[in-house]
Amino acid sequence: MIVRSRAPLRLGLAGGGTDVSPFSDQHGGFVMNVTIDKFAYATIAPSPSGKVEFHAMDADSVQVLDPAEVDISPGPQQLMRGVYLHVADRLLGGRRPPLRIRAHSDAPPGSGLGSSSTMVVALVTAFAEFFGLALGEYEIAQLAYDIERKDLQLAGGKQDQYAAAFGGFNFMEFYAGDRVIVNPLRIKEWIWNELEASLVLYFTGVSRASAKIIDEQSRNIREGRSDSLDAMHRLKQEAVQMKEALLRGDLSRFASVMQSGWQAKKQTASSIANPMIDELEELAFANGALATKVSGAGGGGFMMFFCDPAERVRLVRALRGAGGTIYDTHFTPHGASSWKIG
Repeated sequence: MIVRSRAPLRLGLAGGGTDVSPFSDQHGGFVMNVTIDKFAYATIAPSPSGKVEFHAMDADSVQVLDPAEVDISPGPQQLMRGVYLHVADRLLGGRRPPLRIRAHSDAPPGSGLGSSSTMVVALVTAFAEFFGLALGEYEIAQLAYDIERKDLQLAGGKQDQYAAAFGGFNFMEFYAGDRVIVNPLRIKEWIWNELEASLVLYFTGVSRASAKIIDEQSRNIREGRSDSLDAMHRLKQEAVQMKEALLRGDLSRFASVMQSGWQAKKQTASSIANPMIDELEELAFANGALATKVSGAGGGGFMMFFCDPAERVRLVRALRGAGGTIYDTHFTPHGASSWKIG
């Protein structure tokens, strides 16, 4: 039997960073996001060698280990090994079966689309299908969070795992004690289409280490820096405003909230913006953009621009001239899924 799975990447529309401890524990976090038709993929099959094979397809790297040798040390296969160990030791009663595990993503690590967390969700979903584990969306997302943030000690928040598990437009609430509430939004078709036509997704070509930025944000909150804390509260409220703008179809309001959210985001950590991002922002505004933000933690990766659809061609042409890559993308209403072959 072969099992495959996929989980969608996400665009953070508002509130990103408020899902990260300690802010979410102390004040509660609100995030507005949507999944797109770019995915992380996983495949699981029995291993004919009696060993465990981890194939990190994007890195063109293969690791073959005896089941007893699997650990969570850093490396291209760390996420796969982390999921394998968590499922085997905690859900399979310590049994470590010989498996061939393969994974790849439509976006590079450090892109700002939540690719690492989405990969973990895809892997957990595949394991659940392979072993017949009865896990719903909340359980899959929490399990993925526990593996990435607690087992592997990788810095970050919670929104990526829940976006990948649920799919679609979601307003999310994050509280202490790992309490999460996902509120799916019913977006009218014309609003969905107009927003797709208005957003331009641009990869700068520079991946970044989000952990360093997130660590700085968390340290600023722990130390009680008022400028960072005030900015986080603004981000939280802008997620509410973004939700209302989407439900009403007020896309001019959407653009203004997106831009004010980006200004607030830059105040939460010094490394979120840099000269490259500033230059791209200036170029975009000179060519029809009405709002911009960096997707994810900041520092590089993907940038998102909002424009009048009639100005889209001009904006895309200018951004391509800056040397990055435009990603044609569409929203997807579906979360992680899995299927069997043979």
